[in-house]
Amino acid sequence: MQILSHWPGEPESKSALVDWIFEDPRSKALLAEIEQVAPSEASVLISGEPGTGKELVARYIHSRSLRPHGPFLTVSCGAFSEALVDAELFGHESGAFAGAFGTQSGRFEQADGGTLFLDEIDDLPMLVQTKLLRALKDREVIRHGGSKGIPVDVRVLASTTARFEERIAAGQFRADLYYRLNVVNMEVLPLSERRGDIVPLARYFIKEYSRQLNYSGASLTQDAERVLTDFAWRGNVRELENVVHRTLLMSNGGEIGADDLRFPARHSGTRAGHAPGAAPEVSSPAPATPASGLDALRAAVRRLCDEGTGNLHQVIEEAVFSEVFRYGHHSQSEAARLLGISRNVVRARLVRSGDIGEPRRVAPQSEPALKKSDA
Repeated sequence: MQILSHWPGEPESKSALVDWIFEDPRSKALLAEIEQVAPSEASVLISGEPGTGKELVARYIHSRSLRPHGPFLTVSCGAFSEALVDAELFGHESGAFAGAFGTQSGRFEQADGGTLFLDEIDDLPMLVQTKLLRALKDREVIRHGGSKGIPVDVRVLASTTARFEERIAAGQFRADLYYRLNVVNMEVLPLSERRGDIVPLARYFIKEYSRQLNYSGASLTQDAERVLTDFAWRGNVRELENVVHRTLLMSNGGEIGADDLRFPARHSGTRAGHAPGAAPEVSSPAPATPASGLDALRAAVRRLCDEGTGNLHQVIEEAVFSEVFRYGHHSQSEAARLLGISRNVVRARLVRSGDIGEPRRVAPQSEPALKKSDA
């Protein structure tokens, strides 16, 4: 969970939830859709930019489903190598690969009777996509290195930041798996397109971080609320949370004015467009920088040269991949999009730099035969 570990206060009532994040009319429309779909057993594909709150939507669907007392488990599909995500999802038998000591159940078995949320489903390797499709069809899983099917009763929700049509056309994602996952599609809009949620979210984060910092009485002035509402929020809810947290750390916990807000220097803060009835464009109060990002990069390269940094090309390359990966909230697909290269290249570079785990060497293992229905 990257934004919050729970809905605010694990809401005692539905109204508490609505007041928190669904104050904007477009968010209320999404809430109505969630309420209608949640009690069903339909698979839901939740799409949206990084940091918009897709996992929060998944958690709320689970809480309003017919299995709210069952487990809710999350798998970040881009955080593992192919061998490891296979074992993470489906489990493994002892000796299935180097380091596989003892039998281990996977997330499907652990989520039995509940909900499994597959975050960044577009990062799932093709071979694992095939096994996932079979698990959804047959409602059973086969552990890595095993041959016996294990029945599971799991509702699957998934999220993506990618355009699946392009992934399918490029042969990177199975069309049949996409249609099985995409029974219902819910789009979580960027924060800039649901501005009515910004101030309620900011107030909630102020309350949460004030509690952690032992502050009392922290609040926003009207000018501060206006500036927050007009800011671009390219990083969505995560960025808003960070701004609130940073602001409170640099304050005494009293009234927060527009000049007290601590925005990231990399943003100009101007809005790209106007929503109906929105306030005019304003610039962020972020301090102006004397040079562009490219100028700063050139200066950094010259400084590395002055310092006599060895293997300069490799150092710069690893720094670029690592920082873009972090900027994209640890999504390999988002990093690939920002860099304009394939996800496989991103994965290989991140493994080499240690940003993600080294794939385990898997002993040769024949895949269980597909059932006739899968042929």
